Amino acid sequence: MVVIDPGHNPGNFRHTSEINEKVDVGTHRKECDTTGTAAASGYTEAAFTLDVSHRLRALLRERGATVVLTHDADRPFGPCIDERARIGNEARADAAVSVHADGSAAGHRGHHVILPALVKAGSADTAPIVGPSRTLGERIAAEFARATGSSPANYLGGGTGLDVRKDLGGLNLSTVPKVFVECGNMRDPDDAASLEDPAWRQKAARGIADGITTYLLG
Repeated sequence: MVVIDPGHNPGNFRHTSEINEKVDVGTHRKECDTTGTAAASGYTEAAFTLDVSHRLRALLRERGATVVLTHDADRPFGPCIDERARIGNEARADAAVSVHADGSAAGHRGHHVILPALVKAGSADTAPIVGPSRTLGERIAAEFARATGSSPANYLGGGTGLDVRKDLGGLNLSTVPKVFVECGNMRDPDDAASLEDPAWRQKAARGIADGITTYLLG
């Protein structure tokens, strides 16, 4: 069982008051969701993540996996970050992957995978998932680079393509192995050109699928 979490929702732009409502993310309260970023052309992160998630779902199903999306733009906004984590938990997913694109400064290029830090506070306890999530993230980062030809991010992670964070509710609330994949930086024109290319998005989906597959096969 794989849960794919397409970052944001195309409808979030029309529901800013709802997505600004704060929810409990284990260690603190945080906005339900955000609109995500966009390329200079206007191509949105929410459109990108949904497209890649559809491609990723198709690839994984071809390989025999059971796949659940946290949403399919079939709701006005969200889901909130706490619900996104809960969907993976209730599915008892073997792996959960949240698909994103970054909104950093121009000149910041490349992909990275966000891993959960060790967090034990409030209702958050990532101790059981830190190890397997790192393995999942390492496999995805390696296969993503291979499939797309993209380099690890040049602005964080020290060239490893990996970034450990303790502030993301989607990771802190997860009880199953989970990572975020930042496929590139939408605010950099060169990265954006790739992100907007359907052929490249297919490569990105294949890279993520290959990483998940190698993780699940051990």
